[in-house]
Amino acid sequence: MALFKKKKADVSMEEAMYMETQAQLIWRKFKKHKLAMAGMIILIVLYVVGFFSEFFATQDIAKRSTTAISMAPTKIHFVDAEGNFSLQPFVYGLKQEEDPVTWRKYYVEDTTQKYPLRFFYHGDPYKLLGFIPGDIHFFGTPQPDVFFPFGTDLSGRDLYSRVLSALRISLTTGLVGVFFTFILGCLFGGISGFYGGIADTVIQRVIEFLMSMPSIPLWMALAAAFPTTWSSLQTYFAITIILSLIGWTSLARVVRGKLLELRNEDFVTAARVAGASDGYIITKHLLPSFSSYLIVNVTLAIPGMILSETSLSFLGIGLTPPIVSLGVLLQDAQSINTVSMYPWMMIPGLFVVIAVLAFNFVGDGLRDAADPYK
Repeated sequence: MALFKKKKADVSMEEAMYMETQAQLIWRKFKKHKLAMAGMIILIVLYVVGFFSEFFATQDIAKRSTTAISMAPTKIHFVDAEGNFSLQPFVYGLKQEEDPVTWRKYYVEDTTQKYPLRFFYHGDPYKLLGFIPGDIHFFGTPQPDVFFPFGTDLSGRDLYSRVLSALRISLTTGLVGVFFTFILGCLFGGISGFYGGIADTVIQRVIEFLMSMPSIPLWMALAAAFPTTWSSLQTYFAITIILSLIGWTSLARVVRGKLLELRNEDFVTAARVAGASDGYIITKHLLPSFSSYLIVNVTLAIPGMILSETSLSFLGIGLTPPIVSLGVLLQDAQSINTVSMYPWMMIPGLFVVIAVLAFNFVGDGLRDAADPYK
């Protein structure tokens, strides 16, 4: 009886699968990819923390501490110096000392000063997303200049708060840049593959020209062309557009090849006989026929955009202060001496690695789930 019920349940599950849409089938298979699910969760956390960075930050990103310059990450304690355990985490105060040999100043914990860490405390005022005023922070201590989870930079600014703010810029650069890349790649690739002839020849020669140009000198030339009077926001969008203008060529080549393969299929002929326009056939029939590949391509292209922005800003030809991106923060780690003395300056690079790996895991999962019938 139990075996009969199990077989009946299996049959019902198979029947339900036949009733599901393509998106539901892809999601069902995607959920079985553990690394892809982990990558998706990591990306959701990074984007949420990045977009609401003012709330999750411990203090204002522009605030400078004259008593904590180039300070190492603060240690969080549950057990005090006397061996007493506390469920509420706390940090000690800081005092500055000087090495008698090198005269280098460093900071040590002052165990006579103890500051408990709290959730949802009132701290530095901010404007969430640029227009919602508030002063409630997720986690930290209202006592200034004592809690720096990632340490401070060379100017005494909290690196943790600046990294969270940088995530918003760097991650949105990838999204916005890939959006323009997707539009340009599908547009020119669709025209080239569907019409062929002179249009195909011209577009392919333009693609070959763009692909043959060295990337770094091209970026340097375009970055130098920006007016010095532009605001940080204008520079941000300009960098995004530049990355899009360079990155659409490979997608256009793939779209062209797919359309050359599909433009003479029976469903395209039927659409022509029914009176459908060329634009309708391309956008409603041809592109959706390999939409799973396009989704995977976009997912794997976002890390490339993030790395490009980081590289440009790290070299000083991309985003510049006061905009805070992961590449801008890594500028402080250009010197070997700085990295050896203050290794926490490399923490923004760790977030670049995490974001890129997460996108790659999600892309691998989408690639495997693109054909749910396999």
